[in-house]
Amino acid sequence: MPEPIVLDTNIVLDVFVFSDAAALPLRRALQAGELDWLATRAMRDELARVLAYPQIVPRLVFYQLAADDVLAAFDRHARLTEVAAKASVTCSDADDQKFIDLAVAHQARLLSKDRAVISMAKRLLAHGVRAQSTI
Repeated sequence: MPEPIVLDTNIVLDVFVFSDAAALPLRRALQAGELDWLATRAMRDELARVLAYPQIVPRLVFYQLAADDVLAAFDRHARLTEVAAKASVTCSDADDQKFIDLAVAHQARLLSKDRAVISMAKRLLAHGVRAQSTI
């Protein structure tokens, strides 16, 4: 059974836009169906919004991608689920709380490079969540 995983928006960009070398094992695992990427509609909406940011659009052009290509990869690999209830642990960055809530609800691994999330690693581990920046 594939391991449940939650990816924050910057990790999704690393995998499907920047082809970051550190993200290649994650990309391969997603393509091989080894991971059960859990996401919500709000996470997809956030990705769509970020793909339109002025600092991201030139990167899409550089990599010869359109926002729709990235969203199609999201749709192909992510399994949309219901928004999770608020977890008993709270992130200092409110924008990241939805990722934490989902990971805690499913006891999923959480990939993020956000300092606010990574600083919670020990507290999250007590809830069955491994927070890390790469797989």
